[in-house]
Formats: sequence, C-alpha cells, structure tokens
Amino acid sequence: MEVLDRGDAEFHFVDPDDFREYVRDRKNRNWEDKLMDESEAVKKFVSDGDYLAYDFSSLTRGPQSLIREIIRQRKKHLWICAKFTLLESVLLAGAGCIDKIDVGFLGFGPYIARKVQNGEVKVYDWSNGSITYRLIAGAMGVPFIPARDLLGTDTFKKSGAMAVKDPFTGKPVALLPALNPDVAIIHVQEADIYGNARVYGPTVATLETAMASKKVIISAERIVETIEFRKEPNMTIIPYYLVDAVVHAPFGAYPGGTQGYYEMDSEHYLMLSSIREEEDMQRYLEEYIYSVDSHEEFLEKRVGMKKLKELIKKAQILEGYR
Repeated sequence: MEVLDRGDAEFHFVDPDDFREYVRDRKNRNWEDKLMDESEAVKKFVSDGDYLAYDFSSLTRGPQSLIREIIRQRKKHLWICAKFTLLESVLLAGAGCIDKIDVGFLGFGPYIARKVQNGEVKVYDWSNGSITYRLIAGAMGVPFIPARDLLGTDTFKKSGAMAVKDPFTGKPVALLPALNPDVAIIHVQEADIYGNARVYGPTVATLETAMASKKVIISAERIVETIEFRKEPNMTIIPYYLVDAVVHAPFGAYPGGTQGYYEMDSEHYLMLSSIREEEDMQRYLEEYIYSVDSHEEFLEKRVGMKKLKELIKKAQILEGYR
C-alpha cells in the first residue's frame, strides 16, 4: 500500500493480539459482585502511567466523581483521551496527574493553554471523530481503521495518522491506529452489581470505549436488580463481562448533569472555567478535592442538599431518558 503522508505525533498503540490475550486471560466473566467505592476502584484499577479514557464530558454524564478520586489519590504520568471533554483535562493537569493528552476537544482557557505552552503537558492533535474511530478499531480488534477524517488538515500533521492510496479507488484515505486504553471510566444512569449498565440519552462510543479498554470502571446513579436487565436486555448498553468495578455514585457527574436525573451546576462550572492562575487552581483542588475523603463527603460538605435539590428540580425532561 502506497504511503502518501504521515503525521509526526507519538501515539498509544497496543498490538491487537496482545489486547485479545489480555482480555482472554485477565477479564473475569463470572457473575461476581463488583460493587466498591471510588477509592477502592481507582486504587485497584488505575495505575501511574496508564492511558485513561472516559466517556462524555463535564457538561453531561461525565465521570466526575472518579476524576476527583484519581486526583485525590495523586495518580501520575497519565496519558488521557480528551474526547468530547472540557474541564476534566484542566483539573487533571492542575493536579499534576497527566503528562500527555490526545486532543479531540481539549477544553478552553488560559490555564490549560499555559500548561501546554510551557511544555508541562504534551498534546497530540486528533478530532472527536478520529479518536472515536480509533476506539472503534480497538473494540474490533483490528490494528487500524480507514477514514476520510483529518485529510487535508493541519490536525493530520500533528496526529499519528497516516495517509495512503486507497487500493480500490486510488484516492487518498487516512489510516487511524487502533486505540486500546489501559482503563476507561464511564458514568451511567443504572447498573447492577455485576457491571451490566444502561445509558439513557445521547452516547458517544460508550460501548466501544468499554470494549476497547483493558480495565473498565463504571459509576452509576442507581444500582438496580439484575432482573431489570433480564426483563429488557436490549436496553443494556454495557454488558457485565466488560466491567471490572461498579461504583454507586449518585450525582457522580456533578458539577455536570445526568439526563433524566439533574441538570449541571452552571455556577460551579463557571467558577471552574474562570481559573487562570496556579494559585487559584491549587486553592480549588484543596477545597473541593483534597480536603474531603470521598464523593459523599464532597456532596455533603462542599455542595449541599439545597443545591442538589435545585438541580433535580431543573431536570424537567424525563421522557426518553427512562
């Protein structure tokens, strides 16, 4: 196959056969209770130097309680997949947890810009679409996936993609390397203790992210009986055998929202997005993450029931989410 051009970025890659071997030998397919708290799940399944992927963003159904626990445990040298993400990458950078970011959509603001400009965090350009394609390839167990994404853009030059001559049409096509994260963290509306999970409303490669990852931590608004999944199996988005840990995390997406449960806290979000200086970032991390021991304590002492009730009341659109 004739190579026409290639990007110059480093990229995370796992041989598909090695990934298949890992899943075959290390994934537990028994019906075992996987319920644990955030602290245990992160300690057990997130290691320094891991490639971390997470589903959805700080606005909607992002795994915020797990992100805060990763910061609380001061994980280091992570490489993250910033797909449809906003403030997660900013907080992780501020806490010194990450070295590298694959940028689909990074977020915004002078704080993260300064981190990148100073070389404290390396970024590699992709797009939301191309990262999603890479996760699909990882889920399929193939080494790459062809796409028209990135062709003719400067993003291509700063990515790890390759352009080749399509043997069927003779036209250029981009080859995107498969992405198999070390760990994925995904927030859902409902899960059972074994890891079966339901997502209501929009999703962005939720199943593919779980399928492509070596380890998967699910946080859920509600823990429901397994019989509910057996009644309507077609509503199961993530099956239990992909999941390593289940965390019961009501308001686990806060300060973002979760469809059908509560809306985002726009005031808290604006406070976060206005952080510019290192002193402000460290003050935020100390007040909202380091000074509390758990997600429950964070909700009780830093958010409060009055605010949570207001956010529940604002979630007026329920049909279609349940």
